[in-house]
Amino acid sequence: MGRNQQAKYHERNKKTEKTGFIRLISGKWRGKKLPVKNKEGLRPTTDRTKETLFNWLMHDIRDSNCLDCFSGSGSLAFEALSRFANKALLLERDKQVATQLKENLTILKADNGIILETDSIDYLQKKANQQFDIVFVDPPFNKGLITPCCQALEQNNYLMPQAIIYIEMEIQLTDIDLPTNWQLLKEKKTGQVSYQLYQRKI
Repeated sequence: MGRNQQAKYHERNKKTEKTGFIRLISGKWRGKKLPVKNKEGLRPTTDRTKETLFNWLMHDIRDSNCLDCFSGSGSLAFEALSRFANKALLLERDKQVATQLKENLTILKADNGIILETDSIDYLQKKANQQFDIVFVDPPFNKGLITPCCQALEQNNYLMPQAIIYIEMEIQLTDIDLPTNWQLLKEKKTGQVSYQLYQRKI
């Protein structure tokens, strides 16, 4: 392959890396589209599900501190920031995806979002140095990540006393082991996805 052909090949690959986008539904960035990397396991929450979730959070999202445990596209954290959350911490293990998240924060000119390139479970196994009002738990499917994530959130002091936790999972998953002081507030199923809203009680 000649140099010109190689350049065209790499340019073509670069163009195909960004194959999708997320759309912010409401708030200060309503209608804004942000690019998303095409990565295995990256599954942005659908607009329909996201609209239901943020209707549930309508009275809680403003001025809240949010944690997005498996950020991926950043769809949930960016929507929270658009709806005037105080700040959001996004955890993402994949370097390219984390870089895209940082670029999208720059596009939005959002200085109240922080991206940490880290393994979420490893991070949550350490004692928290801050607590959160709202936590999003939307991991890649079929990886067994929900139970260790939720147990670590509770055990390592990441949650405010009345924190709200959103969980999105594959519909066939029924044996998750959640902290006993989490109370189910809302639950819905759409297609192959089940999603639930919990509140921490002390």
